[in-house]
Amino acid sequence: MATDASSLDLFQRTGAPSGPPASDRAILHCDLNNFYASVECLYRPELRDKPVVVCGNPEKRHGIVLAKNMLAKRCGIKTGEAIWQAQSKCPTLVLVKPDFTKYLEFSRLARSVYEDYTDKIEPYGIDECWLDVSGSVRLLGGAESLADRIRERIRSELGVTVSVGVSWNKVFAKLGSDLKKPDATTAITRENFHEKVWPLPVEELLFVGRSTSAKLHGIGIDTIGRLARLEPAFLRGFLGKWGEYLWYFANGYDAAPVERAGVEVPVKGVGNSMTTPRDILTEEDARIVFQVLAESVAERLRDHGMRGRTVQIYVRDTGLFSIDRQLQLPSPTFLSTEICAASMRLLLESWTPGKSLRSLGVRVTGLTLPGLPLQLSFLEQEAARSRLENLEGTIDDLRRRFGHYSVQRALLLKDRGLNANPIEENIIYPCARYSST
Repeated sequence: MATDASSLDLFQRTGAPSGPPASDRAILHCDLNNFYASVECLYRPELRDKPVVVCGNPEKRHGIVLAKNMLAKRCGIKTGEAIWQAQSKCPTLVLVKPDFTKYLEFSRLARSVYEDYTDKIEPYGIDECWLDVSGSVRLLGGAESLADRIRERIRSELGVTVSVGVSWNKVFAKLGSDLKKPDATTAITRENFHEKVWPLPVEELLFVGRSTSAKLHGIGIDTIGRLARLEPAFLRGFLGKWGEYLWYFANGYDAAPVERAGVEVPVKGVGNSMTTPRDILTEEDARIVFQVLAESVAERLRDHGMRGRTVQIYVRDTGLFSIDRQLQLPSPTFLSTEICAASMRLLLESWTPGKSLRSLGVRVTGLTLPGLPLQLSFLEQEAARSRLENLEGTIDDLRRRFGHYSVQRALLLKDRGLNANPIEENIIYPCARYSST
């Protein structure tokens, strides 16, 4: 199975399953409800009784829905759909531009509440966290009681709500927080998970994305319980090693630890994405967007003294169908030329020009730490590569002094509407969840 690189990256951070732990843990998963939209309605009380979506700039990029409140959700509006689609479902929809400065501050405030109960806190995006409260329950009461206390404090101190899942492992805790919203506590225990978890659709299980779900449905596996009752060897043969992992998760055999607060997790990758102002129909259009994204990624890599060996792309069409692909390079790079070339190669292997695309992303992983020695080569192409590195470093200096648009590639001048500056025009914050196949 060609498992999505994003899923594997996230799985590496959460840890491998290793069967039931010797003693039960108390794990919470806290998910701030309708986070962006809830914060916006808090600052603008007149919007609380109206359907609201937080979205991109509809004038410049035609926009997509980043978040929605409950009233918008009841109208059938979905995260990720185009603004015009959302407005066709709800003509009275209120559009609000995102303000990530506010969201990051509320995320920090929520975390300060969590820290009163444990120092083992692992973020899962800007609005979700896992908490290991195994040590706290002995002093402060049961895990469900702590979850209720956290919900009450978030509601009274921050003015937003949070749903909390309670379980003995991270996968089921995350599933619990999704089962009942908003402002609810859901416990999944060893005694009740067969009744609560196994009847759920298989795609509700963490790391089961669209592609994997379609494969499982194709052999009649439509619930988590049916997945759990399969033989691990069969799943490994059908889906590769990832299939065996999913069997562990479905049976609750997830012993991955919650990372302690303050522990620095090494950067896994550097990336950026763009929702374009118009449909991407030609190879040249796609190359312009990938060049813009590659330059922003390469500049950030150079700023941190890092190189990456693997290039990943994310592509979504106008029908909201998305794919992820990756390619390993012969040697680590921080060159935009090489990153763009690899991105185009991946795209052309999976896409036919003429089919409308609306969102593209580039990510570089397999990073080398700053200061580590690199293998040198006396080949002629390596000398040319060294000159390119010096050239792109000089361009960085010029742009820092005179602005991003002071030095531009001729390709990017062909369509100034696609030639954005992702570093200056977007706020970059830690990745949330990644899609899985």
